[in-house]
Amino acid sequence: MESVYYVLTAWAGLVFGSFLNVVIVRLPKGAMFKHARSVCPHCGEPIRWYHNIPVLSFVALRGKCAHCRKSISWRYPLVEVLNAGLWMVVLWYFGLTWYALGLAFLVSGLLAIFFIDLDHQIIPDAITLPGIALGVGLSFLPQGVGIVDSLIGLAAGGGGLLAIALLGDWLFKKESMGGGDIKMAAMLGAFVGWQRILLIFIGSAVVGLVVSIAMLAFSSKLRKTRMIPFGPFLAMAAMIAILWGQSIIHFYAVNFIGIR
Repeated sequence: MESVYYVLTAWAGLVFGSFLNVVIVRLPKGAMFKHARSVCPHCGEPIRWYHNIPVLSFVALRGKCAHCRKSISWRYPLVEVLNAGLWMVVLWYFGLTWYALGLAFLVSGLLAIFFIDLDHQIIPDAITLPGIALGVGLSFLPQGVGIVDSLIGLAAGGGGLLAIALLGDWLFKKESMGGGDIKMAAMLGAFVGWQRILLIFIGSAVVGLVVSIAMLAFSSKLRKTRMIPFGPFLAMAAMIAILWGQSIIHFYAVNFIGIR
């Protein structure tokens, strides 16, 4: 019976991943409800349902539109597969619970933020503000962090990144971090509490530094603009904190502080 749950979760994750592709493309343009059905990004023709089956249709059509035959980005099946994989990992760690369902929506939101911020350097309020409410709501569940820890995490996440942004604005005499990043940090704090939001800050800073140095070394465009979105780094660090945060904190406390 357990294997059936994983199969159903994988399929649901693929289907929701297909919807995420619509969100990633349309939400930054303010066109979420412009078309009732998915359309080809090149010719604008509506996609028939049997050409819109997650992953399978992409493979069957060899990555091309059925109408204009232009290539469809590999990102579409990648988002679907990533979302299905993340949902199964959440099920593995947290079981078939309401808390796991809430985390499934969180990781899907993080996946959407990752690609939207990468493409447009924005983090939509339509994801982060409902996410804050969901994070606080999940804190009441048995697996949740508790309402007090959630509210402290929310304040620490949003307030901490706001302080960093203000310091960066003062040092560089220009906007160093967008409001979307601050709201995203508040959302994450509401989900994981104050201890793991600190872990997310540290992890995103380390990953961001390494990746930014590599990107600046190989991209002349980035060396000129120096515009590297922070949202993807927050999203990656958040996934680590959600799945392994408590183990990392426990390891640090035992081995470096002496708390057992």
